[in-house]
Amino acid sequence: MKFGGVVATKIDDWQIFPFLEELGYDSAWAPDSQMIWSDCYATLALAAHHTSRIRLGTGVSIAGTRAAPVTAHSIATINKLAPGRTFLGIGTGHTAMRIMGQNPVPPSKFRDYLRVLHGLMRGEEVEYEGQLIRFLDRELECINTDDHIDIYVAANGPKAMAAAGAYGDARVGAGNEPVSLFQRNMERMRKGAEDVGRDLQDDFPSAVLTYACILQPGERLTDDRVIDEVGSAALSSLHFWYEIYLQRGTDAFIMPAVHDTWDAYKAYVESEFPLERRHQYLHRGHCAFTPEGERQFITPELIRASGGLVGEPDEIVEQIRTFEAGGLTETLLLPPVAVARDNFKSFAEQVIARY
Repeated sequence: MKFGGVVATKIDDWQIFPFLEELGYDSAWAPDSQMIWSDCYATLALAAHHTSRIRLGTGVSIAGTRAAPVTAHSIATINKLAPGRTFLGIGTGHTAMRIMGQNPVPPSKFRDYLRVLHGLMRGEEVEYEGQLIRFLDRELECINTDDHIDIYVAANGPKAMAAAGAYGDARVGAGNEPVSLFQRNMERMRKGAEDVGRDLQDDFPSAVLTYACILQPGERLTDDRVIDEVGSAALSSLHFWYEIYLQRGTDAFIMPAVHDTWDAYKAYVESEFPLERRHQYLHRGHCAFTPEGERQFITPELIRASGGLVGEPDEIVEQIRTFEAGGLTETLLLPPVAVARDNFKSFAEQVIARY
């Protein structure tokens, strides 16, 4: 099992990348949400300059906000600074698109986007919008595609997973999945690979974006310190569920255990957030802090349902070993900004060290 740290991208806090390296994390991820955080590629350039071992990449870059050749060029530029330890996480844009009132990139367009990325990042000529393109003037050595850049495809839906199998080097999922669901998803990726003549190996890398809180003896899920560490991540589940509710026109998918919390949150959104700006308010604090007024929804039921790694050290180690036995290869943590360093340090010392 590998371990990665995901940070709310803040260009003047590039120091958190060498901090993660010193703690022994394998990878560091800079998310790409243009309406709330700093530019991920500018931040990664600083991170690359100030680290030497840790793998660096986007967590994740958004297909809807940059053309595929631009994304390929941007990450190949970072690979010039951190050769052989650069990767690209890429997704359809749950937050980055919806916070502008737009929908994520449709599956068919996302699949073609991945096709273009896959070819360009291997130095190939590809067809793009009816024209053949490739990186030119390579003798100037402005970018690096000679050292391989893994493409981590953010995929939770069946079509995205098929595309990940076809054109990705790894998958990154949102939230811990039961082993049975994880293995079904691996089969979807394997089928997607077969459709383009690829053979997906059993050790195909698969990462999960989650969060962690190491409970102290006697601590409860209702204690303030616990809520401070898990609140923003748990709330992001509510934010996502509300978007799915709008998309489907039904909330029948909500788990019974969190119905009371969900009903209260839905009523809050519809009474407090003006309709014409609801897309802005809905993702406020996304995985970075808890907005005033939303702390009330961080219930024990929501914490359990959102699937984080919460418990005493041995419990968390056992959880991770179960996921690893099912095929998971990398665990990624995204803690709130205010407690990020303490959270990363505690997890490294009490969980990673036991591995």
